[in-house]
Amino acid sequence: MDMADIHVIKQHLIDPEICIRCNTCEATCPVGAITHDSRNYVVDADKCNLCMTCVSPCPTGSIDNWRTVPRSRPYTLDEQLGWDVLPEELSGEQLAAAGAASALAEDSNAAEQPLAADAMAAADATLAPMQSVQYGATVPPWSAAHCYTNLYGPRSARRSVTATVVGNVRVTEVGREAGSDYDTHHIVLDFGAMPFPVLEGQSIGIVPPGVDASGRPHHARQYSVASPRNGERPGYNNLSLTIKRVLEDHEGNPVRGVASNYMCDLRVGDQVEVIGPFGASFLMPNHPRSHIVMICTGTGSAPMRAMTEWRRRLRKSGKFDGGKLMLFFGARSREELPYFGPLQSLPKDFIDINLAFSRTPGEPKRYVQDLMRERAADLAPLLGDPDCYFYVCGLKAMEEGVVLALREIAEQAGMDWDAVAAGLKEQGRLHLETY
Repeated sequence: MDMADIHVIKQHLIDPEICIRCNTCEATCPVGAITHDSRNYVVDADKCNLCMTCVSPCPTGSIDNWRTVPRSRPYTLDEQLGWDVLPEELSGEQLAAAGAASALAEDSNAAEQPLAADAMAAADATLAPMQSVQYGATVPPWSAAHCYTNLYGPRSARRSVTATVVGNVRVTEVGREAGSDYDTHHIVLDFGAMPFPVLEGQSIGIVPPGVDASGRPHHARQYSVASPRNGERPGYNNLSLTIKRVLEDHEGNPVRGVASNYMCDLRVGDQVEVIGPFGASFLMPNHPRSHIVMICTGTGSAPMRAMTEWRRRLRKSGKFDGGKLMLFFGARSREELPYFGPLQSLPKDFIDINLAFSRTPGEPKRYVQDLMRERAADLAPLLGDPDCYFYVCGLKAMEEGVVLALREIAEQAGMDWDAVAAGLKEQGRLHLETY
């Protein structure tokens, strides 16, 4: 079939019912085809080249949706932004009425293959030399435990599960007064008799009560689990979250985060609607003598706390044989660093802690990538060790700097960065989760 005769396309769409607005798709798209408003994430058909880069990292599968549409009339961004559910697939008659022959619609899958191959080549050509997202693994470590995902949600047998708040404590020095600026809370949720298995590195969705400005129910907000697999309290069906009260947007404009303020204000005994769990790749290794390097800022410490605590419990019970833990943790100041006190009590022979503060009066700004360069002699051997895994979580702005630091460390040690990076990605050894 001549390419000029193809009148239909498979349009890439995002399912608003199961999307948890984690921004992974927009962050990973190499051609800027994905955007969002306060409600929906959407795909621009004029920009999308079917490279599929965004599909694997999506924790819910909401990104993996397609509809056959006339090439001359794909769904517009405005239409997608107004959806609460995906439209049904168009019938042959509807396609014909829109100017596309139904016979061509039936053959569109086969016809699309050359386009997809061309698009993948185009996507490779558009990648910047140091686009950090291309290095992040989409597969878990080979020894990671089996995880469960999407047990509760719009497409599951149960749309959500109710958890009870059994703990809510402030874990930063700032915000001593309830509701003060930038206070971060450690919140413990108990699921009672309802099964909700999670692993270190997974996340859940919190559904705030009420409706948005348009009168529609609030969509779920995603939070990383901060407790290990056997619960915040071992042996109980509970988990913990690390949540910072949001009082301004990324441009510094005043805004009161719906879910973060709701969660930070909860009291013991309150109930919360939860969906998930999500995530199948940002998981920790479980084989003996595996090493973990954790690089985070702010509440990006949540999955790192979960991994550290699981290793601590294994070590205490005598069930884990070796393996290094290194932590590079950044915040604006010591007062804004979550869990500063508990971190100081961890044995130095158990975890190597490196703290960076960017707003300490009278001192130069220091970021996690600065500390990594200072520890290059220790990190270089770990980069080349197949038993070492790297985890990056926090603000999106840190991601490129961290990957650049890893590249510099590798090259200064005489390693071929392209080969190292390919191994990190293919073996599930470098995981990037930023927002």
